[in-house]
Amino acid sequence: MLPMEFKDRSKEVQDLSKIISSKQKQVIIIYGRRRIGKTALALHISKNEKYIYYLARETQNLDRFYDNCARKVPEILDLKKDYQILFKYLRNKVNIIIIDEFQNLILEDPGILNTFQYIIDILLPDSSLKLILLGSSISLMMKNVLDHSSPLYARKDVSLKLAPVKFYDLRAFFPYKSLEEIIEIFGFADGIPYYLNMIKGNFWDWLSAEFKSSISFLKDEIDFIIRYEFKNARRYKQILEAIAFGNTTPNAIANYINLDTSQISKYLSQLIEIEFIHREIPITDKIPSRNGRYFLKDNFLRFWFRLIYNNLSSLEEGILSIDEIKLNYSDYLGHIFENVAKQFLIKDDTFKFSKIGRWWWKEHEIDLVAFSPTSKKDYLIECKWKNDVNAKRIVKSLAEKEQFLLYRGKVKKKDHTYIVFAKTFSKKIEEFNGSKVYCFDLKNMGDKLWIRE
Repeated sequence: MLPMEFKDRSKEVQDLSKIISSKQKQVIIIYGRRRIGKTALALHISKNEKYIYYLARETQNLDRFYDNCARKVPEILDLKKDYQILFKYLRNKVNIIIIDEFQNLILEDPGILNTFQYIIDILLPDSSLKLILLGSSISLMMKNVLDHSSPLYARKDVSLKLAPVKFYDLRAFFPYKSLEEIIEIFGFADGIPYYLNMIKGNFWDWLSAEFKSSISFLKDEIDFIIRYEFKNARRYKQILEAIAFGNTTPNAIANYINLDTSQISKYLSQLIEIEFIHREIPITDKIPSRNGRYFLKDNFLRFWFRLIYNNLSSLEEGILSIDEIKLNYSDYLGHIFENVAKQFLIKDDTFKFSKIGRWWWKEHEIDLVAFSPTSKKDYLIECKWKNDVNAKRIVKSLAEKEQFLLYRGKVKKKDHTYIVFAKTFSKKIEEFNGSKVYCFDLKNMGDKLWIRE
């Protein structure tokens, strides 16, 4: 198996490479949703070492593992097919053993956990072998490998949950594209390397060609991902669609899919566990809060359920027009742009805060509020994926919502600073009623952070 072109994750590569170079035994767990780049990362850090890579399947894993090892270490063929015997021999013959989709070994034989406990405890301590276990089923990895009741719980040396690449690191994938096109790509692919690496040339031209392809991955990608976690995907797809279209409370989701509200919580809990969705509360609320809303975890899920799901028949027939997607894409990118602005503010050390997130109370909403509980200063932020935005009008609307903000802790009243993000402005301002105002358009954002260093 050839690794995909590796373009980022410099921090993870640095940390894991240091571990790989040690002279001691190491057990490394890397897990995360499919397509996130676990395999590419493991192969990248192993490329200069003598390693064995094995992709676990649903059945006959011992036979397959044995044959796979024999291709790298032919003398294995003189040994019995037994995991303990194989590891005892391999511990001084190779530097790294990578087992991908480790949860498949567990599904085939739950007793494999005890086998690997013995291997790690008895066979590996006096070796320098690095055992890397990869898993795409978050629920199974959490339950069977990372939970305190697992035989492997205390045996891991490193546990890494791989997350999408940050927005500001997408330049590594698209060094010559404009910030606007990269935001459009981010709305489709999020920071998921598998999708990012697929995009060649102009984003819209590539997506249009994908629509016309008879083997487009868009047709069954979501089924492929969801069925990795659930046998019956129908109800979960309905819930994900409901959330994608703005139904973010349990009542609204249940009404959208015609399900009794009392039954919805179990589905939401399972979708949270596998990190398809997450629950947010207003950033100023205390935990726990009853004022929670549910949102999709990544942009690819959001894109697919908002813009592809209802057009699957047209996609299958090869007649889905890219113009239909473009027509709604600007509105769709509104929420995406909030996430971009959030990452911009976190990376820019001009702004000092320890909390940032959405805020709402009854019918009042602010895209982002950033503050520190011990500071008297806060930032009220609005994001408009539009051209010719009048910043004064936006800030005036923000100021009208100030009276409804309630902070917990000692500093209950804040001095507000306003921040407005837009594609372009028709009118910028630097102050409003004595308060500082920052206006960032795409050019400002690019110049300040990453189009120019």
